[in-house]
Amino acid sequence: MKLSFVGLGSMGNEMAKRLIDAGHDVGVWNRSPEPVAAMVAVGARAVATVKEAFDAPVVFSMLSNDAAALDQFSAENLAGAGTGTIHVNMSSLSVAAADELEARHKAAGVGYIAAPVLGRPPVAAAGQLNILAGGAQSDIDTVQPLLDVLGKKTWVMGPTARTANLVKICVNFNLIHAIEALGESVALVESGGVDANLFVELLTSSLFGGMAYTGYGAAIANRTYRPAGFSVALGSKDLSLVEAAAAEAGLHLPTVPALREVFNATLAEAELEGADWASIAEISRNSGK
Repeated sequence: MKLSFVGLGSMGNEMAKRLIDAGHDVGVWNRSPEPVAAMVAVGARAVATVKEAFDAPVVFSMLSNDAAALDQFSAENLAGAGTGTIHVNMSSLSVAAADELEARHKAAGVGYIAAPVLGRPPVAAAGQLNILAGGAQSDIDTVQPLLDVLGKKTWVMGPTARTANLVKICVNFNLIHAIEALGESVALVESGGVDANLFVELLTSSLFGGMAYTGYGAAIANRTYRPAGFSVALGSKDLSLVEAAAAEAGLHLPTVPALREVFNATLAEAELEGADWASIAEISRNSGK
């Protein structure tokens, strides 16, 4: 099948490779040329513009934030897409951006599915992502065989794009809480002379066996924050999405201001620049110094 993929960051790169390896004819576009050249070397076609990407009946995208998505999926770039074209946007975006993009696509006669994912690049490479889908069920059904190449399960969250983006925001909010709880509790047990790895082993062998605790617990106990799987800056962006969604809903989330202070403090630490977002734990560790 002829497809397009817009955005070849660490996640987009692995997903586009999956589609190529599954035998699809994949055109690729990225703001910088080097990732495009690398993908062409493994069987992709270079696409000159995002507008040209919509020559394909299905377009996938994985851009970094609201601004990038709103810039690239303009009315001009959507114009000329063929009847029945579907865009599957796998970025983590705000609910406001989801609404705006859905409206633009509807005006252009293009199907729009928000499909943010749970999983890091190695999970994407293995085709084991959890995919959160929001959009018309008929459009989701059409692209489901392609989603099955990329993920182990597609979770349909509702008939509008914003539902999928809202759920992704809330999943990441839970991750932030887990990381912060680990950081604070590790700092406290270390202050009493307890080995952090032993404490994390206790947690993950008893009450908290999930991937968030095993993976981030080990990273915090051993201070293994590089290479960053997900940076502090991206985590701060996701917390901003929580703040915006809560404000729109008129909800007061009591932990958000404290978490914002932690992220701001982490971003201000020069030695943590570019580190994994698990490094927010260092703010608690250093609080008694």
